[in-house]
Amino acid sequence: MTSLIAALRAHEEAARFLAWPGDFDPDRDDHVEEVHLDSGARLEALAGDGAGGTFFFCGEGGEERPVLYADSEGGAALVAVGLPELLRLLLVVPWWRDCPTFTVEESRRSAAEYLEDIPDLEARRDRAAAALGLPLSSEADVLARLREVALTVGKDYVLVFTPENTPYAPLFGDDA
Repeated sequence: MTSLIAALRAHEEAARFLAWPGDFDPDRDDHVEEVHLDSGARLEALAGDGAGGTFFFCGEGGEERPVLYADSEGGAALVAVGLPELLRLLLVVPWWRDCPTFTVEESRRSAAEYLEDIPDLEARRDRAAAALGLPLSSEADVLARLREVALTVGKDYVLVFTPENTPYAPLFGDDA
């Protein structure tokens, strides 16, 4: 079985879509500061974004591991359980950080701005998903899953700034 990372590297158009608007670059995997998980579980940088944020695999295993995102401002959240789920999030709602209450309304407002700049965004997304062999979920389902992962499953994944032993702030509040 081919890994999704290998498939992504093999499909230039999919990689371009995930780089932008997905803001996911597997070649940018060096987090700006020393961090660890409070649980002591393994943390492995997977990719970065243009603003200095990093996607990390958590724990042992392969691409099925939970994925935590840490921004460059000291915020973090578990955003997916496994690389397929993360890539679906980035394909369907690449502006997920603009959806702090996980609503379709928030997503559609951001989508409108992206569509102004990238009118063929949906066609490019569909081609990228097909190249990676990923079925797409609805926007509402992806946002509901992000909410579940970030606020429920993610409570067990606390990222800590190692030099000061202080936890990162949650990217999403409990009132979401």
